[in-house]
Amino acid sequence: MIIFYDSYCPLCMAEMRHLKKRDKHNRLTLVDIQAPDFASRYPSLDWQALNARIHGMTDDGIVITGLDVTHLAWKAVGMGWLYAPLRWPGIRIIADAVYNIFAKHRYTISYWLTGKKRTCERCVPGESNDN
Repeated sequence: MIIFYDSYCPLCMAEMRHLKKRDKHNRLTLVDIQAPDFASRYPSLDWQALNARIHGMTDDGIVITGLDVTHLAWKAVGMGWLYAPLRWPGIRIIADAVYNIFAKHRYTISYWLTGKKRTCERCVPGESNDN
């Protein structure tokens, strides 16, 4: 599974670091949409859409978004049970609405929760970032 993430978002980066640390069988490929070569590597993808909310691509080429990406990513590293309740009927509708608000305001929410503003221009999950 490929996860397209925003390295400028401190909370997004934290989640990617946690996923990478738990991905013992290399089931995930993390792709930074802020990378200078992103558009040339993925010309068929809409960067604006990817920047609006997290996207993923399953091994069979299906593009998924939002909490479906989060759930499948954590499932791939053996911890899908953490996010499974967010995919249950009823809860799913509310969780998706809350996620959409988070995605739209992720830089501000990240700052409120971490004290960090948009992070460095070139960040790699697992590397230190003191901005």
